[in-house]
Amino acid sequence: MSSIGQATLADGRKIPYVITDNPPAGGMKYTYFSPDKSYVVQFFNDPSKVDTNMRSRLEAILTRYNPTLPEGKGGAVGNDEKTAEYFSKRFCWPTDIVVYPEFGIVSPTYPKSFFFGSNASDILDLKGKDKKSNWFTGKNRKYLNPAELGDFHSMLQTALLLSRSIRRLHQAGLAHSDLSNNNVLIDPKSGNCVVIDIDSLVVPGIYPPEVAGTRGYIAPEVVESLELPAGDLNRKAPSAYTDLHALAVLIYEYLLRRHPIIGPKIYSAESAEKDDYLALGPMATFIENPYDTSNRPADLKATIHDLGPELEALFLRAFVDGLHDPDKRPSAMEWERGLVRTWDQMHRCSNPNCDYKWFVLYDPDKPVCPFCGTKIDDTELVQLNFSRHIRGQKGKWRRYSKLLAVNNTPIFGWHIKDNIFPDEKADKQRLGYICNYKGNWFLANEHISGLVSPSGNSVPAGSGSIMISDGTQFLTSNDEHGLLVTVSVKKIK
Repeated sequence: MSSIGQATLADGRKIPYVITDNPPAGGMKYTYFSPDKSYVVQFFNDPSKVDTNMRSRLEAILTRYNPTLPEGKGGAVGNDEKTAEYFSKRFCWPTDIVVYPEFGIVSPTYPKSFFFGSNASDILDLKGKDKKSNWFTGKNRKYLNPAELGDFHSMLQTALLLSRSIRRLHQAGLAHSDLSNNNVLIDPKSGNCVVIDIDSLVVPGIYPPEVAGTRGYIAPEVVESLELPAGDLNRKAPSAYTDLHALAVLIYEYLLRRHPIIGPKIYSAESAEKDDYLALGPMATFIENPYDTSNRPADLKATIHDLGPELEALFLRAFVDGLHDPDKRPSAMEWERGLVRTWDQMHRCSNPNCDYKWFVLYDPDKPVCPFCGTKIDDTELVQLNFSRHIRGQKGKWRRYSKLLAVNNTPIFGWHIKDNIFPDEKADKQRLGYICNYKGNWFLANEHISGLVSPSGNSVPAGSGSIMISDGTQFLTSNDEHGLLVTVSVKKIK
């Protein structure tokens, strides 16, 4: 049986919620839905832990640290309406504090795309359950309807969106403290994700963490010090640095469908508990560590090397240099930039039965999908190699990025100028595109202002184009932020 209750908010407003006998419950809260299921009212399992510190933290999270609220309305510094709207889709951010009948919070309900439907699996009863990432990256993946699974392309987008969200958290001075498969819901069909359990955020130096994290995502330094008493100066608490470990673990799982630390190595025969402690704490070893292969699975196929040099370098920093040295871990912004550049090197696999469907074709001399071993059926590959001007050195250029092009590949602002980055504020208008017409390749100029032809002439927007072939060079713009493009056309034998 159910009934309608009323929750009184901190500002005096009253809102309805549906009281049920067995509400969904997590480690810290239990949940009731609104009558129209547009929001949830959550109360804490242990009211004795609700103190002034918790109230102050929640007030700060809902206002001055809130990236889903414009600065003009009391939200995070630097937030405009567009940015707030963007991140309101990336976070399930609390909107109000409940003061009666108990202390709690109000949050928007996750979009329907983050819940399994009735056709999610013919074997498992998943209807209505959250789409936690381990359903898609673990062994249970085989039980899901193929339509739910997405592909490498959508999962790389998920990784990019997550890194952007965590970058925004850290820019606001916050840390999640329990970033994991449980607190990031994903929808591989669309490539979207949403970060949840926001009420436990850590404000460094002001509001300490309340949880250590989730097994497999807790940073090794935290695992190593868990048994130390609270208040011990050697005990490591969750922070932005530990978020960066969890972020790298999630990205690795999204792209390669395995855990980067949990491997075949036995660290202790004394007990399963000690083995687990050593494996995830003081002796944690990356399964792809190039200097220590003791934890490497025998059946590794695609590796971080197959993800291209940008991501390979980031994973080595995260799980070799930074695994036990938090200062060396890549920032969320570095992950965001690396994933953006990797996105421009994606190519569809020619095998219609390939489970990944896409791969990173970073080396034109090796046009083979690393996931299924299929060689692409293209006859040639077109790559635009971008260089940026070295400030203060006229005529000097430095390698900047690359774009692998097929017919109708779009050109955006970040392919034109080096001071534009495809973040939440970027203009996503297509400015041009690469096309093949009667066997020749062209850059069609739709809206590029200042495009310069190989001969030095202006290429008009709306009607102009540049014929490109192997070795063609041109400027995307004649101002200081314009890029020098060198075209490479590789014949596939």
